[in-house]
Amino acid sequence: MSDQTIISAKNLSLTFETNDGPVHALQDINLDIHKGEFVSFIGPSGCGKTTFLRVMADLEKPTGGNITVNGVSPEEARKSRAYGYVFQAAGLYPWRTIGGNIKLPLEIMGYSKADQAERVERVLKLVELDGFAKKFPWQLSGGMQQRASIARALAFDADILLMDEPFGALDEIVRDHLNEQLLELWAKTHKTIGFVTHSIPEAVYLSTRIVVMSPRPGRIADVIESTLPSERPLSIRDSAEFIEIANRVRDGLREGHNA
Repeated sequence: MSDQTIISAKNLSLTFETNDGPVHALQDINLDIHKGEFVSFIGPSGCGKTTFLRVMADLEKPTGGNITVNGVSPEEARKSRAYGYVFQAAGLYPWRTIGGNIKLPLEIMGYSKADQAERVERVLKLVELDGFAKKFPWQLSGGMQQRASIARALAFDADILLMDEPFGALDEIVRDHLNEQLLELWAKTHKTIGFVTHSIPEAVYLSTRIVVMSPRPGRIADVIESTLPSERPLSIRDSAEFIEIANRVRDGLREGHNA
């Protein structure tokens, strides 16, 4: 981790205009994310955490304040392919093999066939799916499909990985395993990760910082620095330190509701 600021939001707000009147999704968000951090966003449904991630990715436009990604606007960052984005559903094309799905952004970006093949092989190894390039999505479990989705987001080697509840639909055992794998992947690649979750244990286990958000309009209720070591076996979740951080997240969520 370094002091270099990768994502910076200043007084960021976003209001959606609807037929029933304005919906204030985000209000006065101030946050800096530094290079190599793993930052989780947690809060109740409708608190704006996914909206905030989508603003970073230039999938939504703020209506107030300012945000930069790598020192430029989210639009410029998107055009320079500064980030990979992993959605809640794997979103793999069923008619394409796993290798073909991972290649898709590389084809669009004009990488050579040899470069595509090398990158597909490398990222499949990273997510422990080597040997599955010729399989189709329907031949893989939900957890494996989500790993393939992560591989696709890593294929063009962006420094930032934005992940919107990627493990939310998976059962607890698979989710635990993927949490472990994601930490290993982060340690190997040194990406800057923004991660949306509803799970307190997941947020505490994965993150260097946890951003607790309040119900709409989405504000930051608390930012919690993790004191856990970088080496984190799953058993760390039984430690007093882990439970203390989880309790602080829970308190932040409660206070955000009462604010």
